[in-house]
Amino acid sequence: MKKLAKSTHTAADAASVQSHIEKVLQAYEKALNASDTGAVLTLFAPDGVFMAPNNPSTVGADAIRAAYNGIFQTITFDTELTVEEVVQVAPNWAFVRTSSNGHVTVKAINQRVPDANHELFIFQRGEKGRDDAWKIARYSFATTLPLPR
Repeated sequence: MKKLAKSTHTAADAASVQSHIEKVLQAYEKALNASDTGAVLTLFAPDGVFMAPNNPSTVGADAIRAAYNGIFQTITFDTELTVEEVVQVAPNWAFVRTSSNGHVTVKAINQRVPDANHELFIFQRGEKGRDDAWKIARYSFATTLPLPR
């Protein structure tokens, strides 16, 4: 995973928040490339929302599990995320803008094709003393590749 972003909060807090969020994104990249639904689920908040293009939003762990199982049955990923921006907007909320580049292999035809997206993650941190880890609360993406002609 590439790191380009700089946070917009105080220096010490920003570095800590950015570091924690980047670790979650590194784990997401690894889980995506390994087709590991279980690992993906550990990164989402229990009431997380996954918004893929041309699909209804999937809300909650069960729906997210089903969505990623379906994705991983259809394609495999070889992709790298680049963090473009991390902005903490409240003590327990941050948004992250990323881009990704790589390939997916379409299993039905065993064809490797380019894949590039820009992504928007909204992160939420749990309450201190409990699970105060940063988790993906909302995630949406769109392709940056030209439409087929």
